[in-house]
Amino acid sequence: MRIDAHQHFWRYVPAEYPWIDSGMERLGRDHLPADLAPLLAAARIDGTVAVQARQSLAETRWLLDLADGDPLIRGVVGWVDLRSPAVGADLAALAGRPKLVGIRHVVQDEPDPGFLGGAAFVRGVGQLARHGLAYDLLLYPPQLPAAGELVARFPEQRFILDHLAKPCVKAGEIEPWRRDITALARHPHCACKLSGLVTEASWRGWTRAQFTPYLEVVLDVFSPDRLLFGSDWPVCTLAAEYADVVGIIEDFITRLGARERAAVMGDNAVALYRLPQEPPGQRTEGT
Repeated sequence: MRIDAHQHFWRYVPAEYPWIDSGMERLGRDHLPADLAPLLAAARIDGTVAVQARQSLAETRWLLDLADGDPLIRGVVGWVDLRSPAVGADLAALAGRPKLVGIRHVVQDEPDPGFLGGAAFVRGVGQLARHGLAYDLLLYPPQLPAAGELVARFPEQRFILDHLAKPCVKAGEIEPWRRDITALARHPHCACKLSGLVTEASWRGWTRAQFTPYLEVVLDVFSPDRLLFGSDWPVCTLAAEYADVVGIIEDFITRLGARERAAVMGDNAVALYRLPQEPPGQRTEGT
């Protein structure tokens, strides 16, 4: 299967999405499954993982309701407050929703450089494995060393790094990002999404060649078996169309064999997020 391992949906209410600022007018409207479906069909994508865009339990439940009604949404990476004393109850309440496959916190916006090592947050992450949930790491490059320390604490927990940790493609900066992401990749239970690069470049002036050094680093240090394609739709549309984002990754992985290409474009997402594998619109009897 071909899986887009990272995209978002929302019903747009300005007060609930303050990060959508005056330079992002294109995002300031509803983005729903019906908007994405024709783009998936054109790119021959069989399903997606919908990822939280607000730190809200209500949004997590809404995404799961969307997923229940649309077989193209294979899984949901939602949000719970991992620092809350009620995190165990919150996770238990969501555990019966089969399409909940992961949890994410918007760590990139946390002003505390020690956030990932905070005792309450660490306790919360420690509860995910018992529910079979992955944890998505949303970071900026300076937060990579702290992410490595968190990942090292939980060798049984599946971690997936979003957007290559957002390297500064626009400025062509490679260090210390390369050093720190190489250290993170030494943990075999951490994978990386090939996503989010176009919005880290000049939105109106990027070239595919700009992304190659960053993609080559993660291909080398994670290997094809721990890389996942993700579009970051609709955020990607600030800089590129959906087909462009798919094309960047497909062109880059032509250097790989057929099995490895299939792994990056979907098989790894199925395995790492433990997604159902039946075709859209079908259900396996008894499940």
